[in-house]
Amino acid sequence: MNIRIQNTCENIDWNEVRNLLKSAGMSYVDTETHKNSFLNSASVVFLFNGDLLIGMGRAISDKVRHGAIYDVAIDPNYQGKGLGKIIIETILKSLPKCNFILYASPGKEGFYEKLGFRKLKTGMGYFIDSARMKSKGFIE
Repeated sequence: MNIRIQNTCENIDWNEVRNLLKSAGMSYVDTETHKNSFLNSASVVFLFNGDLLIGMGRAISDKVRHGAIYDVAIDPNYQGKGLGKIIIETILKSLPKCNFILYASPGKEGFYEKLGFRKLKTGMGYFIDSARMKSKGFIE
């Protein structure tokens, strides 16, 4: 495996981004929305094996105190090889003074706990489609 890390949105095939989210079992929308989400993020990470997109993640942030991590996805054929850790550590290092929040896919909380994340006691969320988020196991 020849892993290449890219921290810009240059030459990204947004169809591949959408397909990666879909194959990882995550929420996905149209390619233009994904493109805008990444372009408007404070930190982006794309992992490639050669020219193949195999992982990604992003963070939105004020760049001084707070950030939120989204869209961390690894191609199922590459999961369990430490690539998610590379993505998270790259984001954390890019915004070193920030505290971060995220919501993990149900069942993936342990992965983030190993990287130093802790469950929030007072976390709250407002979702446009709260019924969908409840059916997916993200909210009570």
